Amino acid sequence: MHSFIPPERFFPYLTWTDIQAMPDKENVVIIQPVGAIEQHGPHLPIIVDSAIGVGVIGKALAKLDANVPAYVLPPLYYGKSNEHWHFPGTISLSVPTLLAVLTETAESIYRAGFRKFVLMNSHGGQPQVMEIVARDLRQKYDDFVVFPLFTWRVPHIAKELIAPKEMELGIHAGDAETSIMLSLLPEQVKMEKAVAEYPQGLPEDSLLSMEGKLPFAWLTRDLSQSGVIGDPTVATKEKGDRLLESVSDGWVQVIKDIYKFRQPQAWKP
Repeated sequence: MHSFIPPERFFPYLTWTDIQAMPDKENVVIIQPVGAIEQHGPHLPIIVDSAIGVGVIGKALAKLDANVPAYVLPPLYYGKSNEHWHFPGTISLSVPTLLAVLTETAESIYRAGFRKFVLMNSHGGQPQVMEIVARDLRQKYDDFVVFPLFTWRVPHIAKELIAPKEMELGIHAGDAETSIMLSLLPEQVKMEKAVAEYPQGLPEDSLLSMEGKLPFAWLTRDLSQSGVIGDPTVATKEKGDRLLESVSDGWVQVIKDIYKFRQPQAWKP
């Protein structure tokens, strides 16, 4: 049941008495991986985002100092994936549903006495949902510290391994995701079906862009016929191994920082 997560770090393997007796619960780091079940082109399985999140956090926790208390909840495999819903197999939750699931999960963790909660999101279509949940929980509970984090935003070496064009435009099922899947689940990757496709019809000489400071709303079929946005044909397991090592190292540091973190409270006298 724990998949890539070390069993001693898998929250559901604890008993209620383990949790009741746990020392220093206000500084124990509880991590909720949030992924997606959505199309990733003809060569990758629909579990990509969820698999990458669990693979990264599992490897990070295997490296983490045993004296830093951190546990992972069962991954939430479904997310807000409606930009991909024209492609068969995509499963998408509405924003209200995802907000409710994450909020009620967090509140259950709070009732158990924990005060540090990480939303580890691996899908690019829902960071805003994580941020709304985190801010609302912070407003509701004075002593609850919530971290809406994106798996890929820790320090890593992708720029050393991935071409500049791919770093800019390869946002879905491209080199990075395919390489890391070749490292995590190679038997589920169909490289013979990999196709390269970059976004079509992007505005030229414009302040507007697909992503960035001044984006326009889009659905995947607006930009790609295959569902791929990037070039997976150059992906390799060797790159995936290095990416997985690098991103998981970043998460080791983040977890340590969260363990030591104290919420600023300038309002207190």
